[in-house]
Amino acid sequence: MENPTLKHQMLRRKSVATLMSDAETHSGGLKRALGALDLTLLGIGAIVGAGIFVLTGVAAARYSGPAVTLSFVVSGFACAMAALCYAEFAAMIPVAGSAYSYSYATMGELVGWIIGWDLVLEYAVGAAAVAVGWSGYLHTILKGVGINLPDVISRAPGAGSGGVIDLPALLIVLIITSVLYIGISESARLNSIIVGIKLFVIGVVIVVGAFYVRPANWSPFAPMGWSGVMKGAAVIFFAYIGFDAVSTAAEEVVNPNRDLPLGILGSLFVCTALYILVAAVLTGMVPAHTIDMKAPLASAFFLRGLNFVSGVISLGAVAGLTSVLLVLLLGQSRIFFAMSRDGLLPRVFSRIHPTYRTPYIPTVLTGVAVGVTSALLPIQEIAELANIGTLFAFVLVCFGVWILRNLEPELRRPFHTPLVPLVPILGVVCCLYLMSSLPMVTWIRFVLWLVIGLAIYFSYGRFHSRVAGIEESESAASAL
Repeated sequence: MENPTLKHQMLRRKSVATLMSDAETHSGGLKRALGALDLTLLGIGAIVGAGIFVLTGVAAARYSGPAVTLSFVVSGFACAMAALCYAEFAAMIPVAGSAYSYSYATMGELVGWIIGWDLVLEYAVGAAAVAVGWSGYLHTILKGVGINLPDVISRAPGAGSGGVIDLPALLIVLIITSVLYIGISESARLNSIIVGIKLFVIGVVIVVGAFYVRPANWSPFAPMGWSGVMKGAAVIFFAYIGFDAVSTAAEEVVNPNRDLPLGILGSLFVCTALYILVAAVLTGMVPAHTIDMKAPLASAFFLRGLNFVSGVISLGAVAGLTSVLLVLLLGQSRIFFAMSRDGLLPRVFSRIHPTYRTPYIPTVLTGVAVGVTSALLPIQEIAELANIGTLFAFVLVCFGVWILRNLEPELRRPFHTPLVPLVPILGVVCCLYLMSSLPMVTWIRFVLWLVIGLAIYFSYGRFHSRVAGIEESESAASAL
């Protein structure tokens, strides 16, 4: 057999049939235990984090004013375009790799690798930043009840004077990792409890805050006009990120063809409705230009003399970050699992625990890496890397739906993205616009990360690709 050209190696696609066959026959198999409600709660768990408690106020005070409710509609629309594309892929190809697998099937091995490596960035960096944020909120709550953690064990080096290790960040990562190691059912159960807590907190904000709304505060409604609404939408878009992580659990869903679209779209719809209501209450309680951007919701209730609710909001923020961390660590380990199964990463990452039926090795390695990173590095300043990684994944998934409709129109699609190619094009345009709003330093770091990933692919992945092995076997058989 002639050696395949480099171009052929980079463009070889893994067919949908092969993706599905690997998912069904891979040794051991992941445990199928999730339903539509579990997936919706996983989506809410990933989406609703500290963003709703912070970004709402930032967008309202700086750009949108009370029209921040429209900003949420615009951002929700942009995400909905990507979510509709994710829903088609997830129902058609319910495998653990999410955007990595979808890109591998549509645009070839190199693009698949790039997006897989990009998702490692999204989930790992995102999880580390969330763990640091969780530690900060815990520190604030403990301080409020008279407990002061020494800086030496509560701050990473460079994050504050005297900091040596951020122990709370490390511990929460290790606790969540332990739950993920034990099983998907236990993970989903813990996530449901945490999501219940933060939905209760958001409900308190909406119901109690509604009694203190002054309609006069909603005027002027859009002080900076439509441009302010759009700038606000770019800021709060990142409060929506997370629904894509639902698709990484595809191989652990009982009825993926039906339940994955429900979980992806359902969680996005619920979160959009909650965000709009919270924004309306906040801007009705205090004039937009007076909102405290560091703690907008808590300070609004404090100004109205509702100190207890301020404390409840801090509790909700901790709960929100806990569930986000759980879903990000879940997604990271499943991406490693799928890439390893394809041979692009060492096969050790695709081993499944004989008792718990979880990908235990990538779960442990991910937990340790994220835990150590969050404990020892001031990670907040590179958190935007997770945002650009997510948007890049959205762009490729939107393109992928359009491409596969043309390459393999006969494939069974339990869920159809409507108005193709309009919806995918709108998704691509919205995400590229938001990517362009990110600072140059984020782009430089993103490119450097991709360069490292390409070095790994060209030195290891392309030589160990399982698809390459299948092609060689078929070629040898045809030569006989």
